[in-house]
Amino acid sequence: MAKPRHSRVPGRKSSSSTMVLTALIMFTFLVLILLALGILSIPSSNTGNSHKPNDLSTIAHNVVDKNDYDEGVGEQWVEVISWEPRAFVYHNFLSKEECEYLIDLAKPHMEKSTVVDIETGKSKDSRVRTSSGTFLPRGRDKIIRNIEKRIADYTFIPVEHGEGLQVLHYEVGQKYEPHYDYFMDEYNTQNGGQRIATVLMYLSDVEEGGETVFPAAKGNVSAVPWWNELSECGKGGLSVKPKMGDALLFWSMKPDASLDPSSLHGGCPVIRGNKWSSTKWMRVNEYKV
Repeated sequence: MAKPRHSRVPGRKSSSSTMVLTALIMFTFLVLILLALGILSIPSSNTGNSHKPNDLSTIAHNVVDKNDYDEGVGEQWVEVISWEPRAFVYHNFLSKEECEYLIDLAKPHMEKSTVVDIETGKSKDSRVRTSSGTFLPRGRDKIIRNIEKRIADYTFIPVEHGEGLQVLHYEVGQKYEPHYDYFMDEYNTQNGGQRIATVLMYLSDVEEGGETVFPAAKGNVSAVPWWNELSECGKGGLSVKPKMGDALLFWSMKPDASLDPSSLHGGCPVIRGNKWSSTKWMRVNEYKV
């Protein structure tokens, strides 16, 4: 008499179910480990604490990891201060010694600042900009190369796309009326293309005035924590107070490569003290020096 055959299908189903269950257990265990280490977080359902794009009452505060060049520098962190325009402040980006070095290097060569003529694309004198300044060639020395490498790390834009550092000095009453850093002519975009972003480094504190103001910024600009410390000019938009060592990064172009009119910015008149700053403009393509 023939023996009945037993189907093995149920055994395969049981084996597959066991493998799926084991995988789920391992995945759950991994998630618990990531949660415990703080690598993974569960989104909060409390909408009252959520950050809106143009809500400046709560400034994002991200601590920066220390690097080799950070010795002697205070606590470093990056604040997101605006999304229209995209603007960020990197606190203590430069050391006190680096700030003083750039000022001392520039002092013997300072000249009346100029602006770009929108018709010819060339520099011209203007009452719109009343500061004095000079340019330091890209890669001039080790200290400048270190700063430029740090800027590249901060912006994710190659060093080769940056113009030389411009050092500026504003005395009492001196200012820079609101303007754009991008160009409206073809002459100035032949080398490196359009300016995509700007890093403005403050080399000194200013007793009063001298803020960098964005008159066209979107959002509740009066909600920034430092609102009561601003001059009347500074209260004309989203403003950043100069602080030695801080670096303001803002983008003149949007992620879709269109020009950003909300990047309109100016330098408020200095009311008390002196303002020293250094500007690094970055281009879309390599800028040949």
